[in-house]
Amino acid sequence: MASSRLSVSTATRWLRGLFCAVLLALGAQLIAPTPARADSADINAAARSVVRVVIVLRDNSGYDVIGHGTGFAVTPTLIVTNAHVLAPLLEDDRLRLGVVPAQGRTGYFARIVRVASDVDLALIELTEQASLPVATLYTGRVEDGSDVFAVGYPANVDQALGQGLNGLVSPQAPVKSRGQISGGRSSTEYDTLLHTAPIGTGNSGGPLLDACGRVVGVNSFGTISDNGSDSEFYFAVSMREMLPFLRKAGVAIHSNALPCRSLAEFDANETARQMREAAAQQARAEALAAERSLAAERAARRSELESIESSETLMGLAGVMLVLMMLGAIGGMHFYDKRESEQATACAIFAVLCLAGSIAAWTARPSVDEIVERSADAERAAMKEVADAQQPDSLIDKGKFTCTFRPERSRVTVSTTNDVSVDWSPDGCMAERSQYGLSSGEWARVVVSDSDQTISINRYDPQARVYSVDRYLVDLSTMEAARKARAQYQAPACGAGTDAARTLGEDQQAIRALLPDQANERLVYACEPAAIAASATDKTDQDAK
Repeated sequence: MASSRLSVSTATRWLRGLFCAVLLALGAQLIAPTPARADSADINAAARSVVRVVIVLRDNSGYDVIGHGTGFAVTPTLIVTNAHVLAPLLEDDRLRLGVVPAQGRTGYFARIVRVASDVDLALIELTEQASLPVATLYTGRVEDGSDVFAVGYPANVDQALGQGLNGLVSPQAPVKSRGQISGGRSSTEYDTLLHTAPIGTGNSGGPLLDACGRVVGVNSFGTISDNGSDSEFYFAVSMREMLPFLRKAGVAIHSNALPCRSLAEFDANETARQMREAAAQQARAEALAAERSLAAERAARRSELESIESSETLMGLAGVMLVLMMLGAIGGMHFYDKRESEQATACAIFAVLCLAGSIAAWTARPSVDEIVERSADAERAAMKEVADAQQPDSLIDKGKFTCTFRPERSRVTVSTTNDVSVDWSPDGCMAERSQYGLSSGEWARVVVSDSDQTISINRYDPQARVYSVDRYLVDLSTMEAARKARAQYQAPACGAGTDAARTLGEDQQAIRALLPDQANERLVYACEPAAIAASATDKTDQDAK
């Protein structure tokens, strides 16, 4: 084989416990690691950054395409391709370099920025005003056997479709092929990835993508059989060569090293998480109910004992007063017999007072109904106290929050995952300047980017304190329709009221209707009050010291 250049109750509790165990076991099965499978939305989103690189000869009759390859944008104006694609330009100054994007209405002229023939890489730049969607580079480890996708413009497809000159210089979607990383073997000339995603002449310089649509290499060449027919093994310049190449050129790349999670895995994890949370919530509810019941029982018993003690005390006091009354009466009779009227009168008055006191103490005793009512009041108060103690922090649904990225609940393909700050008002105002729309009980803001082909739905749940972002990486036609729909309404200012928030929620539906069923990414953040989060950070810093 020779090498040739190519392109690109006990029983009840027991049953409940068993039910929870089954849920957790099922959740564990659901979240078992599974190989990431490609979602067409991710590959299509990545294909937006792929361009056809054309070399044209200008003469008196106009332009003629004498060769072409593929490239992909690493910034809105900078494109990576193979060095061998540009080789004719270095030998003939009559040739010009052009770039034809995957979408739009026209192509653009470009210039060479840097060529590194030793690693078969080149960097070119648009010389006209234009902005291309940017590819994301995957800087993590590429596992043997993982799915990969070659995206580009193979010449044999152009020939089969009867593409003439106009076809080669008109924007059109690139061709995608699928294969796997094979054996991890590398070329001896420079570091490469061996794979089985078919490429042909014209794919040179195109990206090799992982299942999440991130660039893992630059398709460069493949093996051919003795009779000259294409074989099934191909080579892509690896990220070990591309990153230093771009670094030397001063290019600030958009990269990501997170594991690629399929939508199926993401959905399974979310289902398992919800099941775990439901089981945990049920367990917490049962524990709270048991705690409230025990506290209420103790409070009721204590109230009952206190009432009985109070009753017994009053009965005892009534008895003592009755004895004193009798002593007073006997004393009064004694002094009366001796004709000592003043002493007799005093004893009589004392006896009367003791009798009144005895009667008052006896009647002041709590009745059975009163004892029962006091016990019930104590029981209710104890239950409320326990319930209030269980959720003081959960009532905080406004103010400033620090929101931490939750990778286990997120699907990320291209975005950065820095923590975010949220300043939320109960009327749906974010950071005192962005009003969120209210629809079906959900606070959300649809953001249509002016700079790239991205539509985001930002959501905030003030009760659960969860901030999330769904990102859709859409094609140009969808983006233009979304921008047109966005221009049809004006978001209200903060403080406009609930009715205005609901109107915004209805207006945003026009953009939502344009979006695919599934977002490319979902970034989920758990939020804590800023003061609590800062305190936890300070404690962590102190522990680290």
